[in-house]
Amino acid sequence: MNNFPSKSDVIDAVMTGMQTAKKNYSFWTADELYLSYAPPKFLTIHVSQEIAKLENPPEIFIDATIADILRCSLPKRDAFREFMKEHYLTPDVVCLTLDERFEHKSDNDSISRVIMSIKNGVRNVQEEYKNDVETMCKMISRDKKEDSTLDYGVFAFYLDISNTARKKSEKRVEEIIEAFDKIVYSHKNLKSSFKGGEINKIDNIGEWCVGCYIIEPTF
Repeated sequence: MNNFPSKSDVIDAVMTGMQTAKKNYSFWTADELYLSYAPPKFLTIHVSQEIAKLENPPEIFIDATIADILRCSLPKRDAFREFMKEHYLTPDVVCLTLDERFEHKSDNDSISRVIMSIKNGVRNVQEEYKNDVETMCKMISRDKKEDSTLDYGVFAFYLDISNTARKKSEKRVEEIIEAFDKIVYSHKNLKSSFKGGEINKIDNIGEWCVGCYIIEPTF
């Protein structure tokens, strides 16, 4: 394997990227809370910028197709079609993919290592989010470590609510983790962890937080 940043460094970069996005959006708009109003890909771009600063940075792809990721992670590159059929995976894209960085001999020798879904304005458990987690689980779960090069998946999110919301952020985060755990543990050889969730309160306005839900094999 080529040099690749550690999981802890990548997750720290994801967290920093989302926090930087919050600071920048608040500075540019004078909106103290609602990063969720930001344009599409605002979070993803900031996260990508932070990951690019890492020592031995990975190749970073925004909206890579599931087919291409599987082609670059399964032992046989032509097995992706059968894999998608077997696991009921539809043609779609993954928000952010990290590949090993090395001098390529062709356009067909990439090695995918990490997949991410990065969501803004996450306030409740939604089918869209559960589907993203389900997709990552299907792509990462396997019988043997060598059956895929994918190391882990991340559902990274920004959550904000007004101070009038009846259900507070802490409870919302708990419900999100609980819903995702049910999906992860329905698949074999997978485990989950969570980083973040610290609640930032803005007097008379609301509260916000960022979090990373991490899915990885148990090998």
